[in-house]
Amino acid sequence: MTRSVLLVDDDAAIREALGQTLELADLNCIAAGSFVVAADHISRDFDGVIISDIRMPGRDGFHLLAHAHSIDPDLPVILLTGEGDIPMAVKAMGEGAFDFLEKPCAAKELLAVVERAIKTRALVLENRQLRQLVESGDPAARMLFGNSELAQGLRGQVRRVAQTGGEVLVTGAQGTGISKVAEVIHLSSLRSKRPFLKRAAHDLDPTALADAFAQGEGGSLFIDEIAVLPAQSQLALAEALDGAPATRLIAGSTRDLAIEMEEGRFNADLYYRITVMPVRIPSLSERPRDIPVLFRHYVAQAAEQSGQRAPEVTPQIDAALMAREWSGNARALMSEAMRFVIGMSETPDVDESVGLVAQLAQIEQSLIEGALRRAQGQASDAARALKIPRKTFYDKCARYAIKPEDFRP
Repeated sequence: MTRSVLLVDDDAAIREALGQTLELADLNCIAAGSFVVAADHISRDFDGVIISDIRMPGRDGFHLLAHAHSIDPDLPVILLTGEGDIPMAVKAMGEGAFDFLEKPCAAKELLAVVERAIKTRALVLENRQLRQLVESGDPAARMLFGNSELAQGLRGQVRRVAQTGGEVLVTGAQGTGISKVAEVIHLSSLRSKRPFLKRAAHDLDPTALADAFAQGEGGSLFIDEIAVLPAQSQLALAEALDGAPATRLIAGSTRDLAIEMEEGRFNADLYYRITVMPVRIPSLSERPRDIPVLFRHYVAQAAEQSGQRAPEVTPQIDAALMAREWSGNARALMSEAMRFVIGMSETPDVDESVGLVAQLAQIEQSLIEGALRRAQGQASDAARALKIPRKTFYDKCARYAIKPEDFRP
């Protein structure tokens, strides 16, 4: 929740006293002695509220109220009134002021009104963010596929970190789509209309790094495989982040950065800075039920790109795909979809010349073998993944002459 208060009063003693009251309540007080100074802080994106004296030389509180609402009609403005100014304050309320307080006002009374205004402002900004997500079609739902709990959790995590302003670290195995998830984070954020830059870490020297931050101002900079960022650039990046750059950093890595740091290959300050909000992409072996969903999407995509009609993906093909080990994750599945569309797929289908019982048996055998492969031959883990009792699992293994030990590394 926002905790900023723009305090506007030409009386320095009153500004100081009210400022102390606000800061003691853990509020960020921005003090201004005139409308001209205050105007520089007022914008539609201002995440706080305004307290202003009505009577000020030059442009008074009424002018400030009108100016603030011309920029954002939902910006709460609390007016301070002196003795005898009550009718004037009531008039201001009619013109949209959030509330008014008589000077001198008790700290308890002031903070109660300010807290109410802050909650109102936070709700307005949150609703705007939600509307923006709806208007953009929710990039996480539109671009990250899968029905499993892990897929749903990934989308939820992406949405949450997108709405913060801090650095994000996206991790996952090779081929899981780290760059894509980074882009979805950017598109789901308030920076979505600003640039999204991608840079490979291995040849990013300090000068190129500074240039990238300048080019992406107001947007996001994605640095792929940040573990291999040169040492001098790691130091420069850590210093840049301390300076709160206007460009948001989204880092990607297929390596364990904790190990890289412990073994002296990754800057510790940078590590602790970028690992506050990690997003881990689960591999396909962790969510096999998402494989058919992803495959169908890639098949449709490949068919459109090649100008061909998308062939039917049968349940038997789904079973065969789910039984395979996709060490290359989504990237490998995408390549298989392209081969499938052009008729060069090696994915075995079920023999449809046999009866239904035999077809189901072939599918069941494929699923058991796939579960064992993912569990590295551990029958208990495979049975748990398939959600069947161990005895049932062993019975089925015996029926299909499957030996769990054959799947152990």
